[in-house]
Amino acid sequence: MRWGGTPAEIVAEHLTELRLLTETAGGQVVGDVVQRRDRPDAATFIGKGKAESLMRQADELGCDLIIFDDDLSPSQQKTLQHTAGNSIKIIDRGGLIIDIFAKHARTKEAKTQVELAQLQYLLPRLTRQWTHLERQMGGIGTRGGPGEAQIETDRRLIRRRINKLKEELRHIASEHDTQSRRRRNTFRAALVGYTNAGKSTLMNALTDADIFVDDRLFATLDTTTRRLQLDENHNILLSDTVGFIRKLPHHLIASFRSTLAEVADADLLLKVIDASSHLAEEHFRTVNEVLQDLGLDEKPSVVVLNKLDAIDNGAALTRLQGQFPEAVVVSARQRLRLAQLEAVILQVCTRDFDHCRLWIPSNQSRLISTVYQTLEVQDRTFEEDVTVLDVWGPKQAIQAIKAKIIEAG
Repeated sequence: MRWGGTPAEIVAEHLTELRLLTETAGGQVVGDVVQRRDRPDAATFIGKGKAESLMRQADELGCDLIIFDDDLSPSQQKTLQHTAGNSIKIIDRGGLIIDIFAKHARTKEAKTQVELAQLQYLLPRLTRQWTHLERQMGGIGTRGGPGEAQIETDRRLIRRRINKLKEELRHIASEHDTQSRRRRNTFRAALVGYTNAGKSTLMNALTDADIFVDDRLFATLDTTTRRLQLDENHNILLSDTVGFIRKLPHHLIASFRSTLAEVADADLLLKVIDASSHLAEEHFRTVNEVLQDLGLDEKPSVVVLNKLDAIDNGAALTRLQGQFPEAVVVSARQRLRLAQLEAVILQVCTRDFDHCRLWIPSNQSRLISTVYQTLEVQDRTFEEDVTVLDVWGPKQAIQAIKAKIIEAG
């Protein structure tokens, strides 16, 4: 849909992205239709006459699926589906993205999150023209998961399943919280960005993580965390996260909160932008909007302009650098300028560091060992029954050690 004065090139870019999403889901695009309107039709989104014309075109082309780039309300989707009949399936962008997540989910956590999003998307869209979910869940548009079982279209049963999945995700979130407490004294950074911005490639280049990389949307769904050695005295935890996308369904954002816990716990966000994309600035806005939805838009961040090797327009790069003067320009694939990025990360993670001298009773060997594990010990001397340590490290970690010294008496 082209709203009002939306430039034609932007509409074309959005349709190109929708085509890539469709191909990622396993579909083959045979045509596209653009309609210009000032506002959506309440009943059919595109108007009754346009809807009937669209269905005739699809039937002539032998299509079995129509995908709308804009989100349809449940009532609009039901009306369009009624117009299309049983031979053509109607889904919107949100349904397509959920389907891709279902296709790429590998771990139990990802599968649980996707099934929850599927059911929440499907629940208000149940219709009487099918007798069970299997008919509605087949093919592109919320595949797999609950559709593989013969689940009757009973809203009560679906709500019961939704509650069970939410409980499972609460348990997963609790486990994540336990793991997070163990890492509390280590600086953490998270890679965030639009899908296919090169986050996983950057993660591999920095940490040799061996994460699966593919030139497609949403190749990575699960969060991976690895240790990154910045210099001989400083290492951090770096996490690669699921990519964001324009009009990311709210059901998915809600369902993937446990996966995005690493973003919430991070001390620093590395916002990775595909600098070779014509829509780099729009992608950056989308990332910020999703972070705002998660309540994480105030976190410290560094902009990383990636894919330097793929840039064929020097003026576009100059404009991006003007917009993001503090950004670090890198090529993750060619491993260019990574040292500059690591230097910036080191500068940020040591910003709240401090020097301190600690006097610890020499018989407190476990506490002394903890100091060596959590802080950089720059000098050690002995005074009678006391070990004196000159340390350098995060202020928060130093305060925690001081509290333990007081507690030890």
